[in-house]
Amino acid sequence: MTNDKRRHPLRDAHSDIASVESVPDTPQTRAPAYQLAFTDDDFMCREELRPVRLQLELLKPQMMMDAEGITSTIVLFGGARIPAPAQKHTARTETLAELSRFYDETREFARLMTLRSMENGGTDDVIVTGGGPGVMEAGNRGAMDAGGRSIGLNIVLPHEQAPNEYVTPELCFNFHYFAIRKMHFLMRAKAVCVFPGGFGTMDELFESLTLIQTGRMKRIPFLLFGKAFWQKIINWDALADAGTISAEDLDLFHFVETAEEAMTLIENWDAPTARDSIPGR
Repeated sequence: MTNDKRRHPLRDAHSDIASVESVPDTPQTRAPAYQLAFTDDDFMCREELRPVRLQLELLKPQMMMDAEGITSTIVLFGGARIPAPAQKHTARTETLAELSRFYDETREFARLMTLRSMENGGTDDVIVTGGGPGVMEAGNRGAMDAGGRSIGLNIVLPHEQAPNEYVTPELCFNFHYFAIRKMHFLMRAKAVCVFPGGFGTMDELFESLTLIQTGRMKRIPFLLFGKAFWQKIINWDALADAGTISAEDLDLFHFVETAEEAMTLIENWDAPTARDSIPGR
C-alpha cells in the first residue's frame, strides 16, 4: 500500500527501514530502544498504544478501499454455521439443515446485486461480508459467480479459520477490534441484509438497528431473510407492546424470503422522511 507520489522532500520511511537492516550488528543496534518505533512489534502492541492501533485499523481498510474505488456497499450478515445445501447432511441440527436454503438465497442475491453493480462500473453496491464460512462464504461466492469483486471483513478469533476462498484478495481485511470492524461494515452501507445466524449476527443486527433508530445512521433498506426464523427467535411485537420500542420502530426493517424479493425492495426503495430519533424510543 505504498504511495509513490512524494508530497514532501523528506526521506521516506521505507528508505530508513532498508538502511537500518544494513547497519552493523552491535549491542546498541540489537537493543529494543534502537528499533524504529513503527517497526517495533513489542512497542506497537503496548497497552498505551491502543489508541494508535485503533486509528490504524480504521485507516488501513479505508485507504485501501478508497484506492480500489469502493464507494458504497451492500452488507450481508449471517451465520457461519449454515451449510451449503450439498453439505446439509453435516449440519449439527435439523434446523441448521433446513436453514441451508439461505446459503443459496445469499449466493443468488449477491450474484444479482453484483451484476447490477457491474453495470454501473462495479464501485457502487459492492457486496461485503464477514469473510468467513456459511452465509458469508455464500455472499462472496455469489459475487464471484457474477464475475465481480466482493469485500471480506475478517476478525481474529481463537477458533477462526482462513478467509473463504471467494473474497477478492485485494479487499480481504483482518481486524483485531470488533468495534472498528462494525464501523467498516456500515460506513458505506446502502442496504443491510441479515440472514439467520447466532450471537454474532444478532449483535450486528441490533447495533445496526440501534444506529438507525437513534438517528446515528440514515434510513436504508434493512432486510431480514426468513420471517419464520426471526419471529421465532425475537418477539418483536412484545417489545412494542411493552413500550420499550415504539410501534413505528417495527417499520425500520422488512422480512423477505428470496433474493428476487430483496432485489425488488432495494430497487424500489423510497427513503422515508426524517423522523424524530430519541434513544430508547
